[in-house]
Amino acid sequence: MSRFLTLVLPLAACLTMPAWGATRCPEHFAAGAAPTVTNSKLKARTQEVCFEAFAVLHSGISRTPLYSAEHLTRANVEAAGELSRKDSFHPESTLPAQDRAELSDYARSGYDRGHMSPNADFATRTAQAQSFSLANMVPQVHANNAGIWAGIEGATRQLATSEGEIYVVSGPAFIGTGIKQVGNVLVPTHIWKVLYSPKQQRAGAYIVTNDETREYSTASVSDLEKMVGISLLPGLPQQVRDGGMDLPKPSSAHGKKPKAKKGQPEEEFTLKDFSRSILDAIGRAIKH
Repeated sequence: MSRFLTLVLPLAACLTMPAWGATRCPEHFAAGAAPTVTNSKLKARTQEVCFEAFAVLHSGISRTPLYSAEHLTRANVEAAGELSRKDSFHPESTLPAQDRAELSDYARSGYDRGHMSPNADFATRTAQAQSFSLANMVPQVHANNAGIWAGIEGATRQLATSEGEIYVVSGPAFIGTGIKQVGNVLVPTHIWKVLYSPKQQRAGAYIVTNDETREYSTASVSDLEKMVGISLLPGLPQQVRDGGMDLPKPSSAHGKKPKAKKGQPEEEFTLKDFSRSILDAIGRAIKH
């Protein structure tokens, strides 16, 4: 066994992690079942954080959520539309100081603090304020955050409004080598959003690269699960996760029409690459 793995394995063994599939806030998840991490290398230094209207599984390695999940309803979307936005970005005090992002990590970084579960989904001032926790953020290219990703968020709210309710899981992916950092926070190469419609009994996923693209890809939940090493809708039948879904087209941003790409993204996601990226991050954490 290499010296690197000798260091990593005892570290991972002694860290506190949530029980497999357990959750303290089942109301945010389809069938009450939280996503489960299937790639053991991603489990190190993870902690579930339950908020009023969403929940995250936070990684102390990337200092971002591995996912952020919400039960989005028509009533919540309509109530949220009555509230003006009040920014209140803040570090997450329930996380260990050594594992959480700080405002200084993002300062002058050139990246937005990008919501995974967006402020505009939430019906109360408390829920909206909680959405500005850095535990719900990833470093995101501004044109992406304000463009194609905002369009996907809008399409998600439109589907919740038309159908009455949907379940949403959003998160980052860190694919390949040479992952960038801002401060102590890893910058995702891709961002994804899963939608499950109880009315249709179908689910699907949007995937975008974290750059200035106006393009997006769609995939089945099963395909995305293999890509990111997380079982995202474990409470649903396999045929729902395999079947895919006709996702609503993202709304236009800044007068530019989003473009759908056929099939997989240009850069193929691989679980091996994702594992290598996290191992690299663990190695940097050990050195520090």
